[in-house]
Amino acid sequence: MAAVALVLAVAGVIGWLDARREINALRSEVARRLGVADAAIASATSKQADFDKTLRDVEAKLTLVETRVGESQSQQAALETLYRDLAPSRDELALTDVEQVLALASQQLALGGNVQAALAALQLADAKLSRVDRPQLVPLRRSLARDIDELKSVPYVDVAGISAKLDQALSAIDGLPLAKDERLPPAAPEVTPSNEAAWLRLIREVWADLKSLVRIEVSDRPAAPLVTPAQTYFLRENLRLRLLAARLALLARDQKSFRTDLTAANEWVKRYFDVRAQPVQALSATFTQLAATPMPATTPDLSRSLELARSLRIAREPVPERAASPRTK
Repeated sequence: MAAVALVLAVAGVIGWLDARREINALRSEVARRLGVADAAIASATSKQADFDKTLRDVEAKLTLVETRVGESQSQQAALETLYRDLAPSRDELALTDVEQVLALASQQLALGGNVQAALAALQLADAKLSRVDRPQLVPLRRSLARDIDELKSVPYVDVAGISAKLDQALSAIDGLPLAKDERLPPAAPEVTPSNEAAWLRLIREVWADLKSLVRIEVSDRPAAPLVTPAQTYFLRENLRLRLLAARLALLARDQKSFRTDLTAANEWVKRYFDVRAQPVQALSATFTQLAATPMPATTPDLSRSLELARSLRIAREPVPERAASPRTK
């Protein structure tokens, strides 16, 4: 029994020592692993601190960027508001252009009676308004359409062509032959036979000389007026003044004065100049043709369209703010 007890005691001591050794090894391993975990925790804590610092820096920079973006957006909004207040809109620009075009067209009609230029100006104004396409502009476009139809119904007058013909007539005045200087064409020479006797040839020559001393002319026109050299100068100058007055009447679309001046000039040409000469006949035919040119008595009035465009432009202009009145006590 003692031996068994001793063996059991020895076995218990050996087991206890073995268990103690394993517990010590386990404690060492746990301590080692706790050290590694503490190191990892310390490293993670350090990295977390760095990350938190970086995050704070990024948040600060993001806040600064957001602040600057907000300031930029507010500045952009202020600039857009200022631009809208200062810069005219597309409608205002179109109305301003149309008003200027109508003013020029009215001047062309009032001063020079240039119907074609006024018609082109009104068509340009209508094209500008068609690109805008606003319901508020319909009355103005309707008024422009009525004025365009009235201008198209006005007879066309070729002012440039008539002026060119008057210039040709002015340059041809100095070369017109006078009626008092009219010369008859020379008589055809008589054919004498080659075998005629000498005394017959002498008699024929003497008779030809006698006939040249006297000229008998039968004319169905009155005698040409005698004009002195000084009067000739003033006659040509007065004729030139008549043609210049006709040009002024043409530019003013004064048909009555234009026809009166050309008729008077044609009468002077027929009375004082040689109507048998080709230049005089051509000039007289030109005066007759120009005097029959029709001209419009009146031109359309564009004031209604102009006033309508001006009123539309003024209605779209911003009303200036009035200064605040001082408070009364």
